[in-house]
Amino acid sequence: MTAASKPQPDTAAAKQVIPEAEWPKLLARVRAVIPEAFDANGNVLNLLEGGWSQPGHGKHYASPVDGSELGRMPMIDAETAKHAVRFAANEFLSWLKVDLDERKRRVSTAVDALRQHADLIAYLLVWEIGKPLAQAQVSVDRCITGVEWYVQNIEGMIKGRQPLGLISNIASWNYPLSVLMHAVLVQALSGNAVIAKTPTDGGLYALTLSMALARRAGLPVALVSGSGGQLSEALVRNDAVACLSFVGGKTNGRDIAASLYDHGKRYMLEMEGVNAYGVWNFSDWPALAKQIKKGFEYGKQRCTAYARWVVQRDLFPKFLAMYLPVLQSLRFGHPLLAKPGEPAPAYDFGPLINAKKIEELRVMHSEALGMGAVSLYEGAFDEANFVPGQDISAYLPPMSLLNVPRNCRLYHNEPFGPIDSIVIVDRVEELIAEMNVSNGSLVASLACDDAKAAKRIADELRAFKIGINQPRSRGDRDEVFGGIGQSWKGCFVGGRYLVHSVTQGPAGEKLFGNFVDHTLLPDKR
Repeated sequence: MTAASKPQPDTAAAKQVIPEAEWPKLLARVRAVIPEAFDANGNVLNLLEGGWSQPGHGKHYASPVDGSELGRMPMIDAETAKHAVRFAANEFLSWLKVDLDERKRRVSTAVDALRQHADLIAYLLVWEIGKPLAQAQVSVDRCITGVEWYVQNIEGMIKGRQPLGLISNIASWNYPLSVLMHAVLVQALSGNAVIAKTPTDGGLYALTLSMALARRAGLPVALVSGSGGQLSEALVRNDAVACLSFVGGKTNGRDIAASLYDHGKRYMLEMEGVNAYGVWNFSDWPALAKQIKKGFEYGKQRCTAYARWVVQRDLFPKFLAMYLPVLQSLRFGHPLLAKPGEPAPAYDFGPLINAKKIEELRVMHSEALGMGAVSLYEGAFDEANFVPGQDISAYLPPMSLLNVPRNCRLYHNEPFGPIDSIVIVDRVEELIAEMNVSNGSLVASLACDDAKAAKRIADELRAFKIGINQPRSRGDRDEVFGGIGQSWKGCFVGGRYLVHSVTQGPAGEKLFGNFVDHTLLPDKR
């Protein structure tokens, strides 16, 4: 079955979208909770200049789950965004007078409201970004519990420090709650005013609901929608912006880093890198199998997903005997489709973010095959996991390629989807070189029985976090996060470093991060 084909009816399954998760019902709930965020025609508004206004020019906004229309993205122009930034910067002057105890109280009020509507937000995430329900619930919970941790521990982190001013947030679509909304609330808790751009590909309703609840709690937050190219002058280079937090691709990240080079502006730029997992002198295959299966959650649409496996030649037969059954066990499909009375299915992943991404990945996959890569595995669609006649153009079965040639895009770039690349090596030097292919990454791991040998290899890997016989992730709370090389520029975040990144310390303070001049390098933790 091709990506664009339609599943045929399966009368025996009798599956349907679980009633409480039907989109019209969810939309009605959102509008009932935050009516101020919609205009008379039911269109989402922007949160700017202290209230909800400006429906902008509506852009088609569809669900990756089945291609259905969810609403219209309220795209504004550059001038409107500049007005919003100026207002938000002025609002900081009032927020500066609010003491820490009151900030904690208001952030806690916002968090309590998020918890009250956590189930609704999770369902919104399923429709908007295709995340299976259980994984969406984890994202919401990580936002809530993470911010609560900061409320409990902020005093020690912020002692002797002052807020910067207006923090601008531009983030990717894949973690609207546990990354973007989490950061917004911690930034406000630290004494800053905050403005965020809605990711164009997903998260509009989940973020609108969350930001509306934060605004009701008395937090100085703003949310705007628009194209990155149009709004960059307002959200990136604007003198009223004291600090930029960016999560996205390396092309846009490099352009932003170049534009800020002479501005003296604080920034945190998280970009992509090829995260690699090496296998050398290793034997615990059941443990590695569990890691590989879990790594396919959300279709590997994570900045810390492992897309590249570098395997010792002598171990490749055993690796393959473990690896292929894992791929065969992966389940994917419509994340809200179930038999009457049953819960949402426990799939490893649902759709990717859109059909355009599927086309991009299929082109990269075909290019690699055409240039000599070997196809180890290509999954298939299970018609019972979809609505008959459903648009499945945003779904992609898991795939795996062996020995992708160096002149292929898939060799050098993070796929951000369920496609693995496997490289066979004979020497430790080859292992290290193949794991360092992207000149820096966020995470890397090594499966190795010899602890001393693993430590020696890890010391030569160009990744911020390195796991020995375990994967690494972004983490939260007191765990620092960043990147080496081209995968990250600016201040590192996590725990006190997140607070430090958006506050000013003593004169002459050197922040912990990966800066353009490379004078400060991270430790590998």
